Amino acid sequence: MTEGSEPLVSSLEPLSPVAAKQARYRSEINQLFAADRAAHNWYRFVLSFPPHLVRDYLQRFGMNADHRVLDPFCGTGTTVVECKKLGIPSVGVEANPMAQFAGRVKVDWSLGPDRLMAYAEQVADATIAALAGLDEGTIAAESLRALNEEQEKLILKNSISPLPLHKTLVLLEQLQHQVDERCSGHARLALAKSLVSTISNLHFGPEVGVGRAKPDAPVVETWLEAIAIMVADLRELGQRAPVEAIVHHADSRQLLHVLPPQSIDAVITSPPYPNEKDYTRTTRLESVLLGFINDKAALRALKQGLVRSNTRNVYKVDDDDVWVADQAEVQRLAYEIEARRIALGKTSGFERLYARATKLYFGGMARHLAELRQILRPGAQLAYVVGDQASYLRVMIRTGQILADIARSLGYEVVAIDLFRTRLATATNEQMREEVVVLRWNG
Repeated sequence: MTEGSEPLVSSLEPLSPVAAKQARYRSEINQLFAADRAAHNWYRFVLSFPPHLVRDYLQRFGMNADHRVLDPFCGTGTTVVECKKLGIPSVGVEANPMAQFAGRVKVDWSLGPDRLMAYAEQVADATIAALAGLDEGTIAAESLRALNEEQEKLILKNSISPLPLHKTLVLLEQLQHQVDERCSGHARLALAKSLVSTISNLHFGPEVGVGRAKPDAPVVETWLEAIAIMVADLRELGQRAPVEAIVHHADSRQLLHVLPPQSIDAVITSPPYPNEKDYTRTTRLESVLLGFINDKAALRALKQGLVRSNTRNVYKVDDDDVWVADQAEVQRLAYEIEARRIALGKTSGFERLYARATKLYFGGMARHLAELRQILRPGAQLAYVVGDQASYLRVMIRTGQILADIARSLGYEVVAIDLFRTRLATATNEQMREEVVVLRWNG
């Protein structure tokens, strides 16, 4: 870490009172600083790891314009955006098409801000005209536009109220009619941001949920505000020297499909954690409305491209668990989880999959790390942000330590396990660590 950070700690050491206080401070700073908002805040997950953490490891690894950084679990692009701001070439890989789209747009700073604003005002005027009569209540409820039955099944029930949905669909239609391919991506991403921040009924914490229904919402106005933020950011970001920043839509376990051998000097990433969080639910509403998934087949295809971190994306044909057949701690955990399930009399389909999901998760990470070896240059440095979990019947999973053991077995040097922050798990009353597993590939 940078100067002033805490010394490196093992994930198995207890927290001292001083360390606990420092960990609470870390929890508070796991947020987006005001100075970092440009581009990062165009659209991001609530619990995304912060840009300042990326900066810390870029500095620690000595990355500059002569190097290339990879984020193989790119999410909405925190690492690639931060690298581009610092003039460091980067590449991201993301299997969720909505998140990949967001990351790709967030590193596109060549669009003229005046062009984007003019386009948005044109679309807004057309949308307001198409919605004429709505404020006077002359449109019957049955005339409101809605999702089809297949799309409705994909989103969380009551994710968005009928009137805001109608307005959103009219706006989307105008975005299709008022064609400007250069502005389309930014305009659509601004709508995705508006959906999750204001228009929908969703609320975000550790999980995505549905809050109190909003009978109406200022759809066009909120979208224009998001556009205005982009325009202001582009005026500053567009003046910077161009630097490579690419985000691929691909599976992190099949990196050779999109990246050449020995092309990466550093990895900074935060993969999914082994828990019962279905990460696709976080982006489900905007994924459906923007057309990234339209039916169950598309959703299944999306989930099959992800590391199996929860039981909702486990399939009979999955075989990543073979990668950890000889990992004693993973096998012990799976045995303990299954024994706990039986002892508690838990018999649901999901609960029966807990042990298998654990093996598939660590097997998927092993498969990823194995393929990654071919992409790395000798001496490459890696930072994986991961967290302890106890989702599976309160059996503690020390994710960082296990990931370090797997990496070591694959030939990586384990440099350190840095403590980033802790959080209190209310179910177990234990401190859950979020750590950075630091590795080196010596070739």
